[in-house]
Amino acid sequence: MKSNRQALRRREWIVEKLLFFAAVVSVFTTLAILAVLLFEAVGFFGEVSIVDFFTGTKWTPLFRDQHFGVLPLVWGTLLVTAIALGVAVPIGLGSAIFLSEYAPEKLRKTIKPLLEILAGIPTVVYGYFALTFVTPLLQVIFPEMIIFNALSAGLVMGVMIIPMVASLSEDAMMAVPQSFREGAYALGARRHEVALRIVVPSALSGIIASFILAISRAVGETMIVSIAAGSTPKLTLNPLESIQTMTGYITQISLGEAPFGSLEYKTIFSVGLTLFLMTLAINLVGQWVKKRYWKRY
Repeated sequence: MKSNRQALRRREWIVEKLLFFAAVVSVFTTLAILAVLLFEAVGFFGEVSIVDFFTGTKWTPLFRDQHFGVLPLVWGTLLVTAIALGVAVPIGLGSAIFLSEYAPEKLRKTIKPLLEILAGIPTVVYGYFALTFVTPLLQVIFPEMIIFNALSAGLVMGVMIIPMVASLSEDAMMAVPQSFREGAYALGARRHEVALRIVVPSALSGIIASFILAISRAVGETMIVSIAAGSTPKLTLNPLESIQTMTGYITQISLGEAPFGSLEYKTIFSVGLTLFLMTLAINLVGQWVKKRYWKRY
């Protein structure tokens, strides 16, 4: 008996150390990435004013008349993300409500895995789907639309992140105690009233968390915007025009558009640091919202 206890404690100790090592590796990797970004970005900002970088409205680092205002790239990223959320949030949340409150158990177990297949499709496939299928369809409706545009990239990106919103929101709704639903039905509430007035508010922290994760996923998406959105950094509200996102620009330079070690090459790290800070801010907001609306059942 004593030897069994010692063996059990030894195994627990090994598992604990392995998990601790995994956590340390994750933290170290994040810090290493941040250190590289900061080191290279310091060299960039030694030659370019940080004020001009964050307030400038022209981004032409590869032209003879160089401008390093990152706002067009940030705006392109936000524009595509907004379009994607306009698709993913209503469809994903509606799917989650259906799966949680309306679908029979057998149907739910069938539909949910099929829905999550969308998350397993390579993003490069989504990119070419947007370029070769979605854009020609949209050009029938909008003849003035050019081949590379923000609308088709945003729509397809929204389809890509639907499973994230739907799956996480459905899990949050399923965690709401059944007694909440039964109490509402006992008071005469109908099914849609139970879903919208009882279940959704009770699962609000998980639902908002799914939205925040979807935003982070959309902001950091690379292949779809690189293929379908274009490479024209501009401040525009017209989604039918070509734009460029931060990840799209990083991909462009990484393909050899600028000599290694040059100022143009260092823009990769300045833009990457900006993207890192945006994602960090989104995650911090998500953590705050989660704590603000979190409930224990």
